[in-house]
Amino acid sequence: MSSVFTKIIQGEIPCYKIYEDEKTLAFLDIAPEAEGHTLVIPKVEVGKIYDLSDEDFMAVMNTAKKLSRHYEKVLGERVIWKVYGVDLPEHAHVHIMPLNENWAGERFMKPTEEEFRAMQEKLKLD
Repeated sequence: MSSVFTKIIQGEIPCYKIYEDEKTLAFLDIAPEAEGHTLVIPKVEVGKIYDLSDEDFMAVMNTAKKLSRHYEKVLGERVIWKVYGVDLPEHAHVHIMPLNENWAGERFMKPTEEEFRAMQEKLKLD
């Protein structure tokens, strides 16, 4: 059975894509804790981030690092990472969250389609 993230990678479920390379995909979280809350996932379906191959682990970390630096330039705000391992336990991922005035911590925001698209355009990295 494929995880929801594998279905996103395969194009079966749409996402607000921010960045993609051969090993990783980054897209806006649909239940964000902050404006710009992004998920970085490996393209292989592995349940625990520490079970990724060294190459895939480094690819995820490098993408998170690249996006974090980009977000700080674009947004002018510090960025934090979260790695839970329980919110979607069948597919490892890293949360990237700008610490802006709308950072909700554990409260989830409900952006409109228009707000998602605007944030996607603002943060997209080719």
